[in-house]
Amino acid sequence: MINALLAIQNFTTTLAVENPFWPADHGIAVWFHERLTPTFVSVLHAFTEFGSGEWIGVVLFALVLFFVWKRWWPSLVTLIIAVPGGMLLNEWLKILVHRHRPFVDGPFVDWSGYSFASGHTIAATLLYGQLLLFLLPLLKGRYLRIVCVFGAASLVLLVGFSRIALGAHFLTDVLAAIIFGIVWLMLCMVLGKSMHRRTAALATSAEPTRNRTVEIAR
Repeated sequence: MINALLAIQNFTTTLAVENPFWPADHGIAVWFHERLTPTFVSVLHAFTEFGSGEWIGVVLFALVLFFVWKRWWPSLVTLIIAVPGGMLLNEWLKILVHRHRPFVDGPFVDWSGYSFASGHTIAATLLYGQLLLFLLPLLKGRYLRIVCVFGAASLVLLVGFSRIALGAHFLTDVLAAIIFGIVWLMLCMVLGKSMHRRTAALATSAEPTRNRTVEIAR
């Protein structure tokens, strides 16, 4: 048991130390950090709010109420697993890797917690990606689909860029968050389709029973 715990500790230490992209990560972080100004920081904070926990919570709450009102239970379950579930997994990943942030002090820096992977970026990827998956089947025009895809991608990239420029995350933190978010959404999409098929099958099997009940009542 002790050997196993030591092995896990050594593994997490290795994850925390080894970063093959450290020169590029560090160089980009320093480049932006040296060019931060109050105006630039204000703009970046506006961008980063699209991935903040407060904004994600408000949008999720509205969506949950809407799905409950419509009684779209499979969509509700998919949403909860995809967005909050993916964000919780990312927090576990941060603890596992425990990579420190590029900067922890300075006139425009006030960060806590670990860096890999970017929480704001994965939150934006999960939320806007899941919304896109909900909307695309409902949109018939190609132009509208392109606009929605471009809009979702732009929001995610703006959030990711703001986290790098503010010195909250390295470039690889943001890229890893986007990749992890996309993979998680794909898994949730498969799960959601399975739930939809099961719900449709149950409704179909229950229909003859309801018909026989009506005939007996007559």
